Amino acid sequence: MFSRIWNSYLAPLLGRPAYVQIAALCHRTVDRSPEVLLITSRTTKRWIIPKGWPVSGTDGAGTALQEAWEEAGVAPADADHLRIGRYRYKKIVSGGLPVTTDVYVYAVRVERLLDSFPEMDERKREWMSPEAAARAVDEPELKSILMDFPKRIEEARCR
Repeated sequence: MFSRIWNSYLAPLLGRPAYVQIAALCHRTVDRSPEVLLITSRTTKRWIIPKGWPVSGTDGAGTALQEAWEEAGVAPADADHLRIGRYRYKKIVSGGLPVTTDVYVYAVRVERLLDSFPEMDERKREWMSPEAAARAVDEPELKSILMDFPKRIEEARCR
């Protein structure tokens, strides 16, 4: 009975609104096939896309570009940086507590990768097909964004 009361009444009242992060889905085309760039997280070393907290004074695309450079050494092309989706995951914050986090994903076309960038000693990076990237990440909604990447970017360009 306590479980039902907790889940139905108390937990929703005590729950915090979701945190927000901005992500860069870095991509390029090789032999007419899309590739996306995944990086490892600093702590668990699982495959992710570059992401971080919103940067004051810049928009979502600007934050995505900043994260792509800091975490993956991306020099972006001058193309438009379009929002192509959103996913939700549980981020572990200080103290080990999981918090619900909404991540807004921007497509960032990569001109080149730089050899020197702020987090180069803390992460690995690897180009993958969207399908291989979807298999590599843990978050179900990010898997979906990766699987649908070519379609999503075309739809975003048409908006």
